[in-house]
Amino acid sequence: MNNHHIQLFFERLRAANPHPTTELHYRSTFELLIAVMLSAQSTDVSVNKVTPGLFAQAPTPRDMLRLGVDGVADHIRTLGLFNSKARHVVATCQRLVDDYEGEVPDQRAALESLPGVGRKTANVILNTAFGQPTMAVDTHIFRVGNRTGLAPGRDVRAVEQGLLARIPAEFMQDAHHWLILHGRYTCTARQPHCDRCLVSDLCDYRRNASQPSD
Repeated sequence: MNNHHIQLFFERLRAANPHPTTELHYRSTFELLIAVMLSAQSTDVSVNKVTPGLFAQAPTPRDMLRLGVDGVADHIRTLGLFNSKARHVVATCQRLVDDYEGEVPDQRAALESLPGVGRKTANVILNTAFGQPTMAVDTHIFRVGNRTGLAPGRDVRAVEQGLLARIPAEFMQDAHHWLILHGRYTCTARQPHCDRCLVSDLCDYRRNASQPSD
């Protein structure tokens, strides 16, 4: 995918969805952080089913600490790895209270130092909560980056760096959400819906698939 196609690619995604955002439900940066932590190996839909009850009882790090690991686990036990997630949530809340006055930090190194928070989660928080032009590469974005030719790479870090290098600055703030939604609903894993894709004519996958084999 050349630079002209990339420009058109994001112009069309922006026209179709001018104000994209995460599908996780949250009311504060803290709740977003916890929801993203819980979403590891779980769908946003499943996370949204458990967080209303959890956040009603524990909307702040101090409240979450009072709830404790067992209390958090009781709220999220329908999620995969709920025991380890509960431990990470409580440990992260302890760090937020001890080191950051109960506030979620807006620096990558600080975020990645929190228990259970890796680069992808940190990128989501930096982008969605703090407006930084980061790119959190999940399975959807990894697939879209490779399949379309937008930013091919053998691992998530390579795709992340490729996207940061190739996406025009005017689109970077929202590109993370556009690409996730595109991968979740159009450029799906088993069978991409090229027949209703806004950018299929720009995509290397459709172009390569239409070429006759030797």
